[in-house]
Amino acid sequence: MKRTVATLRIVIVTVAPLLAADAAAPAPELVAIPAGAFVAGSDDAEREAAYRLDEAAYGHGATRQQRWYAGERRPGTLSTAAYAITRTPITNAQYAAFVAATGHPAPDVDAATWRSYRLRHPYSATRRYAWADGRPPTGRGEHPVVLVSHHDARAYAAWLGDETGRRWRLPTEAEWEKAARGTEGGRFPWGDEFDPARLNSHDAGPFATTPVGAYPAGASPFGLLDAAGQVFEWTATAAGPERYIVKGGSWDDKGCGVCRPAARHGRPAAIKHILIGFRLVAD
Repeated sequence: MKRTVATLRIVIVTVAPLLAADAAAPAPELVAIPAGAFVAGSDDAEREAAYRLDEAAYGHGATRQQRWYAGERRPGTLSTAAYAITRTPITNAQYAAFVAATGHPAPDVDAATWRSYRLRHPYSATRRYAWADGRPPTGRGEHPVVLVSHHDARAYAAWLGDETGRRWRLPTEAEWEKAARGTEGGRFPWGDEFDPARLNSHDAGPFATTPVGAYPAGASPFGLLDAAGQVFEWTATAAGPERYIVKGGSWDDKGCGVCRPAARHGRPAAIKHILIGFRLVAD
């Protein structure tokens, strides 16, 4: 059944000046999400459509054969309290202020560790995202930070809390999904039909990260940006021992069934991946 996305009032909350005056980047911009119910999960028709998108793009049925979307929540209504979530993923520039202030290890991964993940991307693919001398790659300050573990994301949130005097944290899966799709359960942030021009995916993107917010036509009903494609995002929801749910799809994906807000899969908490970043909730 085709869903229509309800028109919602977009509320952007600017959180400035919240960081210390000498910080290298402003505090993240927030979108206010009201308390209440939303449609979560996916039905059989949505999953079938997702598999067909993937098959058309890749020319094979690997995602169907591996049952990528079988673990999605069955469609239903969930409720959340009110919260505010960062409009985009956290950027390299924002994360750099944390690294400079605390001496926390900069985003990177060594070759042996990368090989231990058994991913299809070669180690050489990580070098364009790795930091040097505690600084982001040149020209990528406004790109989403990647090569950060779940612990790194939580450490940044704790530091930002100390700097701003309020609590910051990773969103739960339900909070992330509500912000990304609105209340009516659209298959994508903008509605039910896939449109490669509305997101950074391998379908029409540059096969790399882009500056955050570069696809305003892909905004969710609440005004969230980069919720489909760009990078997967850590959530606070566990997927097993030392594993957490990631959401959103990435620049590396095409199809793009995995870029739907209902799509979900778990990753080890310690992994530092070129496809995973994060955004935060402020309480």
